[in-house]
Amino acid sequence: MITVEEAKHIILQNTQDFGVEEIPFLESVGRVLKEDIVADRDFPPFNRVAMDGIAFNYRFFQYGVRDFKIEGIQPAGSAQETMENAAHCYEVMTGAVLPNNCDTVIRYEDVSINTLMATVTIDDIKEGQNIHQQGTDRKQNDILIKQNTIISPSEIGVLATVGKSRVKVAKLPKVMIVSTGDELVNVDEIPKAHQIRRSNVFTLVSLLNELKIPSETAHLSDEKEVLQQKIASFLNDYDVLLFSGAVSKGKFDFLPEVLEELGVKKLFHRVSQRPGKPFWMGITDALGMSGRNGKEAQKLVFAFPGNPVSTFVNCLVYFYPWYYKSVGVEQQDQSAILTEDVSFKPDLTYFLQVKLTTENGQLFATPIQGNGSGDLASLVEADGFIELPKTEEREFKKGEVFSILSYRSFK
Repeated sequence: MITVEEAKHIILQNTQDFGVEEIPFLESVGRVLKEDIVADRDFPPFNRVAMDGIAFNYRFFQYGVRDFKIEGIQPAGSAQETMENAAHCYEVMTGAVLPNNCDTVIRYEDVSINTLMATVTIDDIKEGQNIHQQGTDRKQNDILIKQNTIISPSEIGVLATVGKSRVKVAKLPKVMIVSTGDELVNVDEIPKAHQIRRSNVFTLVSLLNELKIPSETAHLSDEKEVLQQKIASFLNDYDVLLFSGAVSKGKFDFLPEVLEELGVKKLFHRVSQRPGKPFWMGITDALGMSGRNGKEAQKLVFAFPGNPVSTFVNCLVYFYPWYYKSVGVEQQDQSAILTEDVSFKPDLTYFLQVKLTTENGQLFATPIQGNGSGDLASLVEADGFIELPKTEEREFKKGEVFSILSYRSFK
């Protein structure tokens, strides 16, 4: 049995590059950018009017002039006009290019317009006001979005404004999620007294959806021959296999044996943690194993224990960091302050379910009392897990700070 830290290290030593693809920019939200996005021109690309009003030369106002003849109008979206008489003014609209020979804009609320004359009604004016100067946001060729950024709606607007109708993103792994066990039935079936509905695979599907990774699901019975046949096919067709169940010490927990017989090299089995101790991890040798596009490729197997909380926490602790490193994203660690004393006797890392709250800019974690790793409903009450480290100490005190894994937004 290895520690959580050792398991994380092994997994992060076995990340994979799935390549790059180019997709329409509107389909890229949640994907990982694989190119620097640069400004194709200055931002803004011209001296931009920031208020509806009039534009004029500040020096005349400085000399005491308050009445300005309106020489023309500069609408947004039209070519730049030139004011011929420096003592005149131009009506200008928000978003328009500033006319030549003007250097200051006054909003309509601060002028009185009578026929072709604009009279300034205030005295507090600053030279250059209400003008968004060319290049003050970014200069041409500045990097606007760095490679390895996870694209959000805010990046979409930038992609559009620089004309990136298609964008390079990290390819996603092709994932199969497999449940095992004769006690499981489909969601739309009515289970018998000794059966339960499949749930873990759909939890995993949703956890991967959060990463924008599509996946497929399958359910296999606890028969060794069936497992061998189906898993061999999955290893050939998918980049990553996620299993839930059949990895402990039960008489029908054939999965570790079957995987090794199929050429999946065990990286570890059993991690000193609660929940999720029986976690099995393996990787194929690339030799002779075909990947997508007919190329040889290693395939990774995450075989999580079947209890729902175990499956859930192991996906967050191990699969998420593996995926992020594979696509070049640096994860930001989160921590929270424990709000209650916690006593935990086994010498294991303890992923404790917690409710998360913020107060004065600090994050607090309040323990949730569940009924063990099989208590699926307890996940609804919590926002995440706090990681209490493997230590000889048995008491974790209120006010101490520990790492957290959140799976829900919190207040």
